[in-house]
Amino acid sequence: MARDGWPYFDPEYETLSIRINPPSVAVDNTSCKDCTLVKVDSLNKPGILLEVVQILSDLDLIITKAYILSDGGWFMDVFHVTDQHGNKITESNTIEHIEKALGPKGHTADVLKTWQGKQVGVHSSGDHTAIELTGRDRPGLLSEIFAVLANLHFNVIAAEVWTHNRRIACLLYVNDDSTCRAVDDPSRLSTMGVQLNNILRGCEDDRNVARTNFSASVTHVDRRLHQMLFADRDYEGGCLSTEAGYPPSFTPKITIDRCVEKGYSVVTVNCKDRSKLMFDIVCTLTDMQYVVFHATITSDGPYASQEYYIRHMDGCTLDTEGEKQRVIKCLEAAIRRRVSEDLILELCAKDRVGLLSEVTRVLRENGLSVTRAGVTTVGEQAMHVFYVRDASGDPVDMKTIEGLRKEIGQTMMLNVKKVQTCVKAPESSSWSKTSFSFGSLLGKFRN
Repeated sequence: MARDGWPYFDPEYETLSIRINPPSVAVDNTSCKDCTLVKVDSLNKPGILLEVVQILSDLDLIITKAYILSDGGWFMDVFHVTDQHGNKITESNTIEHIEKALGPKGHTADVLKTWQGKQVGVHSSGDHTAIELTGRDRPGLLSEIFAVLANLHFNVIAAEVWTHNRRIACLLYVNDDSTCRAVDDPSRLSTMGVQLNNILRGCEDDRNVARTNFSASVTHVDRRLHQMLFADRDYEGGCLSTEAGYPPSFTPKITIDRCVEKGYSVVTVNCKDRSKLMFDIVCTLTDMQYVVFHATITSDGPYASQEYYIRHMDGCTLDTEGEKQRVIKCLEAAIRRRVSEDLILELCAKDRVGLLSEVTRVLRENGLSVTRAGVTTVGEQAMHVFYVRDASGDPVDMKTIEGLRKEIGQTMMLNVKKVQTCVKAPESSSWSKTSFSFGSLLGKFRN
């Protein structure tokens, strides 16, 4: 067919509606005496709610109330937010970032590179190689993983580790210990992959039990960890509400009803409030291909009530009991992935190859199991956070902690904290302020 007859298509037409009706963002510190209002008006698009909630969560803001309306072609949100201490948002840099990230020039990918957004870097680009691991969790597993990497002369410059329902998901960022550059040698990467898979599988022959992949996309770290555990079906296999390590107060009550008049399914979540609760729920609904049309979020003291009016992307509602139960299980799993009553160990030391292998070996030898971890390296400084519990399931004996201090306290600083379940208590200082984008490592450690 001759191309001369094709109609002309202006490539800027696709963005015409956005340019005619650019997003409007207002950060209001006058309407409410005890919180800051963030108001967002924009043309509706898939995933926009998750983008907004992600930006607010990455700033460690607490969402105490929210009202979501995205029927038709327009998206209108109002968020009541505070900092981790319950105060209004008055810092000019934070306000400016919110306005830029969500405003007309927000196209968040560019803005998040310069702030605290967390993204999975592109495989073998820049100074690191990104690795994804999923498998069955067991005491000492993390120690074995880091030992393999050290033996193969890979240096771990950053990592995030989640465990849930006896499964583990890891995002690791490594480079060559001599060149400090990403590793591109196929044979070397293949050797590493085989050994890590063997460690993850343990004594099991089933290849589906464990997976090692090299990341080839740019995705928010927390969202990617949710996706990995979801794909690993961590929401199955046993009663999540009775899983060891979860306080009874965090048992979420989730119901799904039908709004016949408007043709929505109504998902109601009631549980103890905590940081990033809304992000975890919206992230899960989005990745399960559900669209949120309306939502109301409230926090009454330590408890949160969240109500979402949703449909599947194909326009269908949740009509069968099987569909409802699957959504309930997946949301409960997403809520619980960040919940623990563990001790937090914060370690600071001069970075070196094998440091993580040594530290996790000491934890294992002292009968401690790592349930979550955040690994950060800034320059020559290593700053790591481990959520630990007694491998037997009992409370951690403080004599064990004193033994740790004596064993590793000569070479690194060790700070021990108890996890606080109050919503206004800050999360641990792992690498929640670290940005990964296309191989560039920008780190910021916050006490």
